[in-house]
Amino acid sequence: MKEKKYTIQKSPFIVPTTDGKLIEEHFGLASDKNSEISIAHMVAPPKWNEPFQTPEFDEYTYVIKGRKQFIIDNDIVTLEAGQSIKIKKNVRVQYSNPFTEPCEYIAICLPAFSINSVNREDS
Repeated sequence: MKEKKYTIQKSPFIVPTTDGKLIEEHFGLASDKNSEISIAHMVAPPKWNEPFQTPEFDEYTYVIKGRKQFIIDNDIVTLEAGQSIKIKKNVRVQYSNPFTEPCEYIAICLPAFSINSVNREDS
């Protein structure tokens, strides 16, 4: 049988959330069992935030629409549409959208995102 040279993702895994955030994982542990990389499309609602975390993976974020805030150690960084950031693994970070409009973005994690390696703090 001929090996397939590409994969088109038409049905990303929708990660169940309780905070109103949309997470569509196109590639990664939840969608195609890939442990090397995860790629997700996300929409964070206005006034959304999550607890501080110290992930064991590098995370790249590209903002498509809106703005997203990062607290990285003691630095507050705000990205706008068209901007991107790489946050290295083992760095304490908090992600949020304290603004009035939704934030749409792409997140890429190397290796793949895992709830066991994100190391979220109790909120």
